[in-house]
This record gives sequence, C-alpha cells and structure tokens, in this order.
Amino acid sequence: KKVVELLEGPKPTPKFVYDLEDSLEEKVNKIVKTIYGGDGVIFTDKAKKQIKQLADWGLDRLPVCMAKTQYSLSDNPALLGAPKGFTITVSDIRVANGAGFIVCRTGDVMVMPGLPKRPAALNMDIEADGMIKGLF
Repeated sequence: KKVVELLEGPKPTPKFVYDLEDSLEEKVNKIVKTIYGGDGVIFTDKAKKQIKQLADWGLDRLPVCMAKTQYSLSDNPALLGAPKGFTITVSDIRVANGAGFIVCRTGDVMVMPGLPKRPAALNMDIEADGMIKGLF
C-alpha cells in the first residue's frame, strides 16, 4: 500500500550531490562530505597529475564513481561502518570512457575492468549452416 501511495503521489525532484560542471576535485569532495560523512579528500601527486591530464583532454566534467573498501564509508577497511573525522585518499583516477564516467580509486582497493558500451556479443551470431560469425 505504501509503495502504491508513493507511486501515485507527487513525483520527487532529484537532488544531485554535485553539478557536472564542478571540477573533479569538487565532485569528489562533495561525495566524501555529503554521502560518506568525511572531512575531506587528499589527492596523491599521481592523482593530481591525472586530474590535470583529464582536464586537458576535456574529460574532467564526467560523472564520478568512487572505488573504495566495502567495509567502511572511509577508505580504511579497519574503520568499520560509518566512522567520523576521516579523510579519503584518492590514489588513482581512471576513465571508463565507454561507460561515461571517471573512477577514483582510494587506498589499495582493487577494481574490475570496465565493460564497453556495446558488448561484443551483439555482433555474434550463428548462421543457418552452423558457422559462427562475429567472434573476432
């Protein structure tokens, strides 16, 4: 009943954490402070160089995905749950261009490879004679 009531009620207006026109540093800071409850962000020298390169390429206005430990809202897996008074260190920044976003890697977290916008399977087929096409 509650779900139906919500569906039939006034449509909510989404409130975004950051504007796409914000700098990459501003986006990450807003995510850390607004969503995670942290005090701020430290960018390693490597990450700072990557941010500059993304800005030079015009890719710094993409949405941001944070890659961090699943054990904590911080980047420290030993600070379980929702700690207070922490900063997050961004150690590496990658572009998932096919997906259309930037991945900010924190701490030593491992990330999985991104997938293309159009999966290769869409180009594969089996002909009537049993020949497979589109594998390579």
